[in-house]
Amino acid sequence: MEESPIVPVSVKIFGKEYPVACPEGQEQALILSAKRVDQAMRQVRESGKVLGTDRIAVMVALNLAHELLNQRGLDDQDVYTETVAKIEHIQTQITMALAQYQNYATS
Repeated sequence: MEESPIVPVSVKIFGKEYPVACPEGQEQALILSAKRVDQAMRQVRESGKVLGTDRIAVMVALNLAHELLNQRGLDDQDVYTETVAKIEHIQTQITMALAQYQNYATS
């Protein structure tokens, strides 16, 4: 598979410009991600509980990682629920097939 060319993109987070190398075609996703980080950093700063840009950035990184892990957990739970439903359906089909076989065998 051929890799996408890398293009430079400038994003602004917490009042500072950052040049970032980005795969071509992913620029909008990168810009939206930067806006999400910027917004989260501003919210943490406005809470007044965390001082210093470094600490704010660490808190945002932890919060975003936590959100991601929770989302993955939900996805895993959905897969688990779906798998259990499929297994129960198969068990029902097997039970019905066995009942039909037993009825046929005893007739």
